[in-house]
Amino acid sequence: MPVISTNIAANSAVRYLNMNSAAETSSLSKLASGSRITEASDDAAGLAISTRLSSDITSLEQASTNTSHAVAILQTADGGAASISDILQRMKSLATEAASGTVGTSERTYINQEFSALSSEIDGTATSTTYDGSSLLAAGASGTVDYTGSGGVAVIVGQSASDTINIQLSKLDTTTLGINSLNVSTQSGATSALTALDTAIDSVSSARANIGAQESRFQFRAATIATSTQNLQSANSAIADTDVAAEEAKLASAQVKTQAAVAAASQANQMTQALLKLMQ
Repeated sequence: MPVISTNIAANSAVRYLNMNSAAETSSLSKLASGSRITEASDDAAGLAISTRLSSDITSLEQASTNTSHAVAILQTADGGAASISDILQRMKSLATEAASGTVGTSERTYINQEFSALSSEIDGTATSTTYDGSSLLAAGASGTVDYTGSGGVAVIVGQSASDTINIQLSKLDTTTLGINSLNVSTQSGATSALTALDTAIDSVSSARANIGAQESRFQFRAATIATSTQNLQSANSAIADTDVAAEEAKLASAQVKTQAAVAAASQANQMTQALLKLMQ
C-alpha cells in the first residue's frame, strides 16, 4: 500500500545500505591489516588459539636466540681450552728436554724460565677466556655468571622455564690442573713434571670433549626449535591470516551491493514525490 507518512522502501534500502557498507568496511580492514581476525567478534575461538600460538612462537624465537648464545659461549670456551692444550704440549716438550741427561744445569735454568712463563700464561688464558664479562675456564668474580660452578648454568631452550640445557664448564687453571708448583730446573723435577703434565693434558682433553658434546646438543636443539617455530607459524597463519583472494571477492560483492543500496535509497526517496502527483 503506497503511503507518504512512512517511507518503508527508503528505510529498507537504508538498512541494507548500512549492512553492505559494514561488510565493505570489514573486508577493507582485513585486507589492509592482513589479518582475518581484526576484532574478537570475527572469530572468538580462533583469536584465543592464535594468541596462544603467537605467544609460543615468541618464546621459541627467544629460545633460538638463547641456543645461539650458548653455542657462542661453548665455542669461546673451546678456543681458550685449545690454547691451554697447546701450552701444555710445549711445557711437556720443555720438561722432556730438561729430563734428559744431556742437558746441563744452566740450560735447565733457561728451560725453567720459559716453563714458568708458560705456566703463568695458562692461568692468564683461563682467566681471560670470558663471555660478557664472565670467566669460562676459571673461578668468576663476584656478581658474574659462574659457568664452572656446581650444576653449571641453565639455558632455557623451549616454551617453558623447565625446558633447559645446562652449560657446565671445567676450571683449567694451573691449580685445578695440578701443575702450579712444577719446576724443571732439576732433572728429577723435570721427570716428575712429565707425569703431572700428562694428567693435565688428559684433563684438558676431557674438558674439550665435554664442551664439544654440549655444543652438539645445543646445535641439534636449535634445529628442532627452528622446525617447531616454522610449524607453529604455519598453523597460526591458517587461523589468523587473511585469504586475500577470498576477501577481495567479498569486497567486490559488498561494493556492488552498497552501490545498489544507494541507488535503491535514491529511488525510494522519489516515491513520495510520485505519490503527491496523485493529489494534483
